[in-house]
Amino acid sequence: MPSLGPTELILILVIVVIFFGVGRLPEVFGAVGKGLREFRKASAGEDEEEEKSSKESSSSDSDS
Repeated sequence: MPSLGPTELILILVIVVIFFGVGRLPEVFGAVGKGLREFRKASAGEDEEEEKSSKESSSSDSDS
């Protein structure tokens, strides 16, 4: 999978500025940041649930 270089990032930024306008950029990027934080929290929560369930199953197997 090719990585994004500086030219591609600048082009994406220009398109975002044209599409949303300069005044709404902080609002848009704030929403994107909140979405990424929620995604990380959710994925971390799933990892914790998997660890708990694997610990519970292994402890119940050793109890038997």
